[in-house]
Amino acid sequence: MGDILPRADDVTRCPWCLGNDLYVAYHDEEWGTPSHDEHHLFEMLLLEGQQAGLSWLTILKKREAYRAAFAGFDPELIARFRGDDVDRLLADPGIVRNRAKVQAAIGNARAFLALRDEVGSVSEWLWDFVDGAPVVNRPRFVEDVPAETHTSRRLSQALKRRGFRFVGPTICYAFMQAVGVVDDHLAGCFRASGDT
Repeated sequence: MGDILPRADDVTRCPWCLGNDLYVAYHDEEWGTPSHDEHHLFEMLLLEGQQAGLSWLTILKKREAYRAAFAGFDPELIARFRGDDVDRLLADPGIVRNRAKVQAAIGNARAFLALRDEVGSVSEWLWDFVDGAPVVNRPRFVEDVPAETHTSRRLSQALKRRGFRFVGPTICYAFMQAVGVVDDHLAGCFRASGDT
């Protein structure tokens, strides 16, 4: 069931991305790729928080609408959003119209900027959780990939202490996978080639 399946293009991929071209592109080009770009890190943290209770594919399909609605994922601009912006976002059919998630995204932009002011580099702060190098796992089956880890629980606690919301251990682990802090491409996936 969790085995890697070949695609029509004869490339072997993690099975979770199969069946949707957007998902395949995300898997092939982004997921598990180490990122130190703070703008990208904030984007992915915002999007992962919006995913809570939904599929990642749902959020990927809405990514461009989120980009437009949330000022290109610029935390400095989002941090200045006020009540009328919340109303605008809740009326936007292109995003998930959940008041708690919208308010959390704005609050998280403020918390992100405060964290950056405190530590200097959010990227370095994040990567310190894994001693600066990606954690490379090579599970054989999708079922072998954990929903959370000790490190994602530590990250979650650290973010919550700084006022972030929608950053539970499972969301944090998905975030860590998304930005390549953790690489969980299955053994045999073409993205895992050359590192074993």
